[in-house]
Amino acid sequence: MLISIARTVQLRNVKNSYLSTSKNELIDLLKAWVAISIAFAIVLTGLRFNADFFIGIAVAAITVGVGFLLHELAHKILAQRYGCFAEFRSFDTMLLLAIVLSFLGFIFAAPGAVMITGQVTRRENGLISVVGPWTNLALALAFLGLNVPVPALSLVWTFGFQINTWLALFNMIPVWLLDGRKVWMWNKGVWGATVAAAVGLMWGF
Repeated sequence: MLISIARTVQLRNVKNSYLSTSKNELIDLLKAWVAISIAFAIVLTGLRFNADFFIGIAVAAITVGVGFLLHELAHKILAQRYGCFAEFRSFDTMLLLAIVLSFLGFIFAAPGAVMITGQVTRRENGLISVVGPWTNLALALAFLGLNVPVPALSLVWTFGFQINTWLALFNMIPVWLLDGRKVWMWNKGVWGATVAAAVGLMWGF
């Protein structure tokens, strides 16, 4: 997810640095990663706070956490490539809500968004938006390709594939602040192809 503020600003020295960051951003990324890992671990282990719970946190951190982190970094890096200031900010209330709802057996995760300040074209905004779901699809294929017949690792590869496919499809819903709305407004062909790829992966494997 990203939020774009399309207005002319005087950018600082970070304008052309593709990987510029700040202490606040790193803290927010860590908070979001930990919170969604805990929330998914609670759902995966069924409220059993034992060794399985900590295994669940590790599985969630590798699958959901990495999917979330690289999704947001993809938005950030491309936005900075286009000369914008871009940093992730966590939605702390939504992180707390995600953990609370996980006790009821389901997840509603809106951990935060990349805040973008700068001037971009509709095409650039569309590409910045769609690169997040594309990253999740690439990760889904990577998890699928790494699948090995080892019981201890089977859950990681399977869940990694499923959750990244779902993240890509969810973010392509063309409503609210989701990536899909900006992609739909830019290029409906790209939107349709991305959704078709996600659906194909979800139902094909």
